Amino acid sequence: MRVAVMAVLVALVLLAAPLAFGIQTSFFADERDELERVALAAAVHVPPQFVAGDHVELPAHERGTDVGVYDLSGRLRDGSGPRKADAITRLAQGGAVTRGRGDHQIVVAVPIPSGEQVIGVVRASTGTPQVWRRVALAWLGLAGAALVALITAVVVARRQARTLSAPLEALSAKAGAVAEGDLTARAEGSAIAEIDQVARTQNTMVEQLARWLEHERHFTSNASHQLRTPLAGLQLGLEAAAAGPGRDLRAAVTEALEQVRHLQQTVDEVLRLARATPRPGVPPTTRPAAEVVEGVERRWYGTFAAEGRRLVFGVEPGGEGLRIPDRTAEQVLDVLLDNALRHGRGTVEVTVREMGGAGAVDVSDEGSLTLDRRALFERGTTTSRAGSGIGLTLAREMAEAAGGRLTLARAAPTTFTLLLPVAEPPPSHE
Repeated sequence: MRVAVMAVLVALVLLAAPLAFGIQTSFFADERDELERVALAAAVHVPPQFVAGDHVELPAHERGTDVGVYDLSGRLRDGSGPRKADAITRLAQGGAVTRGRGDHQIVVAVPIPSGEQVIGVVRASTGTPQVWRRVALAWLGLAGAALVALITAVVVARRQARTLSAPLEALSAKAGAVAEGDLTARAEGSAIAEIDQVARTQNTMVEQLARWLEHERHFTSNASHQLRTPLAGLQLGLEAAAAGPGRDLRAAVTEALEQVRHLQQTVDEVLRLARATPRPGVPPTTRPAAEVVEGVERRWYGTFAAEGRRLVFGVEPGGEGLRIPDRTAEQVLDVLLDNALRHGRGTVEVTVREMGGAGAVDVSDEGSLTLDRRALFERGTTTSRAGSGIGLTLAREMAEAAGGRLTLARAAPTTFTLLLPVAEPPPSHE
């Protein structure tokens, strides 16, 4: 607002100063022109007998204006004015109209011709204070107009400042809300393109920040979910080895190392999923599907047996040599088996087969699901009260990160199908 007001003030000064000077010059010039017309009108009324001493009847003129007729000797013969002709009046005796100022007066002298001779001079004058009063009134009007312009500028500047500051204040309020933790706060648009650009940039930043924070939260929950099972298995194995003094320690150490290896793979897989973009040049490792399911069977067989449940693994013809991303398959199968153990019933079957050039792994139990298929894989959706709503979502994300898919094939009996790309075409059956 200060910038706008200062700009108007500078414009008014630059415009008013020459305008005020022009008003003064114009008023004095108009007054001289008026005096010249009065003097010319009076000169017309001076007869040739003026030289012989005849009286002159001067026309009427405005009050405050002196009009006098002087002979060539410089004596005032008729009208009003100084008794003796001044310098301006004497100059007019040469035959030319003379203008000038003297003794706080504006003076115009017009010669009176008779034939080719000058027989006298008409002198018209008025006081400069009268002209200055009119100039002052004009300047006062100019100052009033400038004041009105300045007030208008202030009003417009305040309104424009409000137009500029309101969206900035709203943007600041949204930024404050984000700083306090409200990541749903979004800046609204305005009628100013530059502020809209800032608002869009802030909204993009907040959306990216929200995604990163959500990504970090998911990473934490994913890590805790996936590390829980291998850590529990490692703990149970070590506790069993410590409790049984006659147990073969080599076998216990071997089993513990297997659990540690799987734990390391779990950490690597969760970290790989946590990266926003995969690292270039690091292709996923692959192994035959039969080896993958055998390793999963070794880890989970005892757990299911302890619960009185059967765990059956099988490989259909054509599926033995399929090379699939082993770490992704192990992590997804761990989730599905843990889900079947906690929420399913009866025997759990894991079957590997070839399907349309891809590797398919089916995990089924004798339970049933009543949840909507679309909501089943959403984070936070649980299949029972004991669930965390993370496992199936994480399993699907892992499968998709490896270029595969995880779907619910049947709700009753519950069957999940994991599709994974193969590293090489399946063997021919010819």
